[in-house]
Amino acid sequence: MSTSYTIKDLEDWNKQILRLAREFGLNPYPQEFELCDHEQMLAYMAYSGMPSHYPHWSYGKSYEKLKTLYDYGVGGLPYEMVINSNPCIAYLMRDNALALQVLTLAHVYGHSDFFRNNFTFRSTRAEFTLETFKAHADRVRRYIEDPSIGLEKVEHLLDAAHALSLQCRRNLAIRKQTPEEEQEQLLVESKPLHDPFRSIHRPPEYAPPDFNRVPLYPDEDLILFIRDHNPHLSDWEKDLLTIVHEEAEYFIPQIETKIMNEGWASFWHKLILERLDLPQGVKLEFLVRHTQVLSPTPGGINPYHLGFKLWEDIERRWNDPIPNEEKQCGSRRKNGREKILEVREIERDTSFLRRYLTEELVRELNLFEYQSRGNERVISRVADEENWQQIKQTLIRNVGMGSVPVIKIENADYNNNRVLFLKHDHDDRDLHLEYAEKTLLYLHQLWGREVVLETTINEKKSLLCFADEKMVIKPLH
Repeated sequence: MSTSYTIKDLEDWNKQILRLAREFGLNPYPQEFELCDHEQMLAYMAYSGMPSHYPHWSYGKSYEKLKTLYDYGVGGLPYEMVINSNPCIAYLMRDNALALQVLTLAHVYGHSDFFRNNFTFRSTRAEFTLETFKAHADRVRRYIEDPSIGLEKVEHLLDAAHALSLQCRRNLAIRKQTPEEEQEQLLVESKPLHDPFRSIHRPPEYAPPDFNRVPLYPDEDLILFIRDHNPHLSDWEKDLLTIVHEEAEYFIPQIETKIMNEGWASFWHKLILERLDLPQGVKLEFLVRHTQVLSPTPGGINPYHLGFKLWEDIERRWNDPIPNEEKQCGSRRKNGREKILEVREIERDTSFLRRYLTEELVRELNLFEYQSRGNERVISRVADEENWQQIKQTLIRNVGMGSVPVIKIENADYNNNRVLFLKHDHDDRDLHLEYAEKTLLYLHQLWGREVVLETTINEKKSLLCFADEKMVIKPLH
C-alpha cells in the first residue's frame, strides 16, 4: 500500500480516534506526535525515548549497535515510541504507510491512558518529565565541562551507578520511612508484648534497641544508601548518584507493567479501528499489522500477545461468565468494560497474572516451561492439570523486576571496620557469579571499602567477599 498521506490526513484520523477513545472510557494525557526518520528513531531508542538526556558512552554504543543491526537488515524499528509525560509525546516513523500510522495513533492513546491511570506511575510526576531529564542533562554536562572533574571521572562514576541502578525498592507506591520513623518503629518493636498474665509470670528481660546500627532495617536502595553514608563522596558524585536513581525510579513502573501496558494498547487499537470507517485497503493492512504485532514468540513470551489475551478474557468473563467463573466475578459484579478499567488502575504484571491468568488461558496459549541443558532446551513442564500452576508461578517470578535479584544492605560497619555487608534474598535462583562479581566491584568502587554479600550457591550458604580487585567465595558455617 502507498505510504502517501498528508499531515491533514493524520490530524483528521487523530480526531476520530481520540473521540472514540473517550467514548470507550479512556482518559489519556493531552497528546503530541512527532514524525521522524529512521536515524532519529534510532537516537530516541538509544535514549529510551527522551528528547533530552545526559551524555554517556553507553548511549552512543547502543545507537551504533541499533544502527548497524538496522543497516544490515537484522534489526527493525518500532512502529512508535511513547513517553510517560504530560503532555504525552509519541514518535511516529515518517515512512510508515497510512494504515500503520492510524493503528499507531490508536495504540498510543492506549499507552497514554495507561500511563495516566495505573497506580505504579503516580510517583513519576509526568508533568515534570521533560524538564527533569533536561535538568539532569544540564547538570551532568556542567560536571563534564568542569576542569576539576572532567569526562573521565563522570563516566567512571556513571558506569558504577548504571550497573546498580535497579537495585532499589520495587513498590514505589509505598512511601519509604524517614530515619526518625524507623527509630520510632524499632522502639515499639523492642518493647515486650502485652501479657494478660503478667501478675504470675516473670517479667521478660528488656533489651533496648541498638540505634547505632546502620541501617536500622535492611535497605534495598543501594545507590541512595551509599550516597548518604559514604563521607568521602564529593557533592558532584552524590548528585550523579541522585540523578541515576531518579531516572531508574521513572522507568521501573514501565518494567513492572510491560505485559499489561502493551496488551492494553493493543486491545484498544483493535477496538478503535474496528469502529472507524476505514477504506478497504487500510482495513486489510490493519488486520495484517495487528496480527504481526500479536503473533506469539516461539520459545518466549510476546507481551503484546499475552496482555491482549488477558484483557480480552477478563472482559468476556465479566460480561458473560460461564458457571465455574461466577464465583470470581461475584454476585454484584461489574460489567466487562468497568472491570478492565478498574484492573488497569490497580494492578501490575505480577498481580495481573496471579489474579487473571486462568488454567484455560494457560492451555489456550500453549504455555510451557523449559530448562537449558548444555546447548539444548528441554521442555520440563506442559500445561496439563498437574503442572499449569507451576508454569504460571514461573512466569510470575520472571516478569517485571522479578528477574533482578533482591539485595539489601544489612550492616555498613560489619566487623566494626566499615565493611559493607549485604544479603541476597534467595528465591531458589542462584546468582550468576560473573554478574555478582561485577556488581560487587562497582559497590566496592562507590563504597571505597571491602564489600561482603551473603547468598546461597548450590544450596550452601556462602559469603562473596570483594577486596583488592578480586572476589573470594567463602563458605558460611
